[in-house]
Amino acid sequence: MEPLYTKGIALPRLGLGTFRLQGDGCRAAVEGAIGLGYRHIDTAEMYGNEAEVGDAIQASGIPRPDLHVTTKVWHENLAPDAIRKAFDASLAKLKLDHVDLYLVHWPSKTMQLGAVMETLMKLKDEGRTRAIGVANFTVSLLRQAVEEIGAPIACNQVEYHVLLEQTKVLAYLRSKSIPLVAYCPLAQGKITDNEVLQKIGAKHGASAAQVALKWLLDQDNVAAIPKASRAESQQANLDALNVTLDDADRAAIAALPKNQRLVNPAAFAPDWD
Repeated sequence: MEPLYTKGIALPRLGLGTFRLQGDGCRAAVEGAIGLGYRHIDTAEMYGNEAEVGDAIQASGIPRPDLHVTTKVWHENLAPDAIRKAFDASLAKLKLDHVDLYLVHWPSKTMQLGAVMETLMKLKDEGRTRAIGVANFTVSLLRQAVEEIGAPIACNQVEYHVLLEQTKVLAYLRSKSIPLVAYCPLAQGKITDNEVLQKIGAKHGASAAQVALKWLLDQDNVAAIPKASRAESQQANLDALNVTLDDADRAAIAALPKNQRLVNPAAFAPDWD
């Protein structure tokens, strides 16, 4: 599957999410995923695993230009000096001289968006991150960043799966040729027992999860970063790329309820709702 080209980088459509992966288990999961062929690794300051991700990258032996690495700055560190301090710490833990994509992890009502974007753009100009972007941004915030500030936003990373609609965000991002990167693309496992997805999967010799993942990846300008710690799950997600959904499948998926948001902003960014 071709990568998504955005703001000078090639973003692999399928990546490995690492939220809640810790310690040796995180290092083993990332190293194993790279060994299977993953070339897009997603982490964050808040995850507390950048050092393990960095160890796995070093151990993999993969040439740095062949690997895409995303990390993120936490919402508590969105003042310019705090962003730089957080970025330096992330880069040191990852043992890299640059990342490919640096994101604002969550917006904050107290942030000065212009100053935040200016700081990120300076990091890009310095060659320390190849591109910048955001996560969990509404259309209103995206408009401010893209149209008022003129920031070269390379993606918006949001919760998106077969049980959650993101029509408004997707429409805006597509109008600006900005990819959506879907986290929780398998709805934290809640789609596994979905009878509609199981039925579609049975037709194609695939699992419900593979159907849900391919539904996302078949969409224009959408990438996905499912978390998977076991090699079997990582391989199953790669194998989802071989599933071919038809119009009847897509119609059945479209008819599913689309109101199941699993990530509560108040749990991660209490000053943002």
